[in-house]
Amino acid sequence: MSAPSIAGLRVVLVDDSLLVRDGLARILTEQKVQVLGTARSGTEALLVVQRHRPDVVVLDIRMPPSFTNEGVIAAEAIRRAVPEVGILVLAQDAERVHVGRLLGRTQRSIGYLLKDRLADWDQLSDALARIAAGGTVVDPVVVELLMRASSGRSENELGTLTDRERTVLALMAEGLANRGIAERMNVSVRTVEGHVASVFDKLGLKEGDSENRRVMAVLEYLRAIPAHG
Repeated sequence: MSAPSIAGLRVVLVDDSLLVRDGLARILTEQKVQVLGTARSGTEALLVVQRHRPDVVVLDIRMPPSFTNEGVIAAEAIRRAVPEVGILVLAQDAERVHVGRLLGRTQRSIGYLLKDRLADWDQLSDALARIAAGGTVVDPVVVELLMRASSGRSENELGTLTDRERTVLALMAEGLANRGIAERMNVSVRTVEGHVASVFDKLGLKEGDSENRRVMAVLEYLRAIPAHG
């Protein structure tokens, strides 16, 4: 499947590395994405985002001064100040606690990708398109690690789900819509719809906004996985 066009998308880039900022800006500009500004820290990021009001801000999870979770803190500050802006956090490693915190606090137009994805234009552009459209994206590698960490834990909140339902939930965590899940699993969309409905029912998610229920299901999935995984 070809990468979606994100020509015209307006972004702000945040990373303390000049090489990363300039390299990513060059790649995006070549694809007709508008890079409205850049920043080197979370504090700068908030000011630049408030000034330019981009569609998506792309920021590193580790920035000065402590190089721990400044990106998460900045994402939360940006969401409070400019709630309509999408946020894509880039991380060197898969850290479940950061994923859970980001999704738990923002719940829409949010993404968590490993920095390796910067070399994969199809995945990067797909993530940016989904986030700009209000979706939630979690790196497939992160999802796989979380699935491994949760295997065999029948006592947790996911214990009533079948293997197929857990697979559907994992693919939902990656940000896939029902059609994308169907293509990945090689089943019909109607079959996926049935699995999704069953997941919602077993997790006690009442009828309402479908997209919000998907996010809430993913949150339940992340909460059920041990933090050390």
